[in-house]
Amino acid sequence: MMSNNTLVKEFILMGFPVDPDMRIFLFGLFSLLYAFTLMGNGVILGLICLDARLHTPMYFFLSHLAIVDISYACNTVPQMLANLLYPLKPISYTGCITQTFLFLTFAITECLLLVVMSYDRYVAICHPLRYSLIVSWRVCITLSITSWALGFFLALVHLILLVPLPFCGPHKINHFFCEILAILKLACADTYTLETLDLIGATSVLVGPLSSIVISYIQIICAVLRIQSGEGRQKVFSTCSSHLCVVGLFYGTAIIMYIGPKHGNPKGQKKYLLLFHSLFNPMLNPLIYSLRNNEVKGALKRVLGKGRPS
Repeated sequence: MMSNNTLVKEFILMGFPVDPDMRIFLFGLFSLLYAFTLMGNGVILGLICLDARLHTPMYFFLSHLAIVDISYACNTVPQMLANLLYPLKPISYTGCITQTFLFLTFAITECLLLVVMSYDRYVAICHPLRYSLIVSWRVCITLSITSWALGFFLALVHLILLVPLPFCGPHKINHFFCEILAILKLACADTYTLETLDLIGATSVLVGPLSSIVISYIQIICAVLRIQSGEGRQKVFSTCSSHLCVVGLFYGTAIIMYIGPKHGNPKGQKKYLLLFHSLFNPMLNPLIYSLRNNEVKGALKRVLGKGRPS
């Protein structure tokens, strides 16, 4: 048996089955979106660092979200762009597994950060008088470190289960990056147990946090409806709607991808949905927060104003 099977030491990412002219067009389009992603999230980070008015727990967590989005894009997009120019260029086994691990780390961390941000909004709106006591800087740092640590260790569990699997060929991954479900299809061993654990893990990581976010916002809505001032309601809804948009985009695509119908379909149609999840979400997040948030727009005007000659 082993004489007929040579262990795979590298993989070829199939990417998108398009003609050469379309590859050049997609390369230009994705490069532009990648640049917007890095620039948008970089601007958010810069504003939060430079403007003292944004040195609050809400924007502290937003800065971590921007770091995750930049990391997301840097982990998957450069490899995708390289594959568009050189379709048959392989990626090493080590590089592929590392990419899988980092993607899972950033995905789980973002799940948890969105929960933390919803908790911050819940305390700010439902318990405003005790906000500074409940959401202290010590609590903020603890919650952010916990989110990153859980993302790392949960991804490490998947990695520990994935690495021992033998890969005997074929060595072509039907995806634009080393996504875990696409890799499992190439293993020459029974992966039913691991796929089941992945489904259970995805369900707990996605449904559990999403449920807590929904509960938080139900209480937030009840508190907002009790606000007498129309201007006060509008300000609260403006702040919370940005976060809800990001939550909807992130959890919607992730749930369809990993726990929706036809889980892990062999035709690979869901890789296009994961493209939206990996490239468009990180690009849209800073746009959503800047366009729908007056404080961010105000900080941008102040920073730009300081740079102009009097």
